[in-house]
Amino acid sequence: MKQTIIDSFSEEDTFRIAKEMGEKAYPGEVISLVGDLGTGKTLFSKGFAEGLGIDEPITSPTFTILQIYETGRLPFYHFDVYRIGSLEELEDMGYYEYVDGKGVSLIEWADLFEESLPKNHIEVKIEKDLEKGFDYRRVSICEF
Repeated sequence: MKQTIIDSFSEEDTFRIAKEMGEKAYPGEVISLVGDLGTGKTLFSKGFAEGLGIDEPITSPTFTILQIYETGRLPFYHFDVYRIGSLEELEDMGYYEYVDGKGVSLIEWADLFEESLPKNHIEVKIEKDLEKGFDYRRVSICEF
């Protein structure tokens, strides 16, 4: 396991970190995106999508569970599994077909279903630290 910790002092920093990851993304890559409400997961997703060359609006798939974007250099499968109740429900919605597919999967709240993640994935954890400022985020990137 390789871990990198990056300090983000603004939304622009977080967006840039994500964009750089999107620029390096490859087919079949799976990113687990973890963080409390309001830490910037959707902002991160927008930056990642821009790094893939996607220029359409990116929205949180909170109620739709999955948004698919195919206008970038790779298909982008953006999941939000917060409202999924079980592994069976996750499987029924075609989760594994996307995760094992030719695009890049970014899964918000993936820590709720860690057992569904492939052995080789990247976990991005975004955390606040109010002692370092309201806009500060610690972005931990772990490669498994």
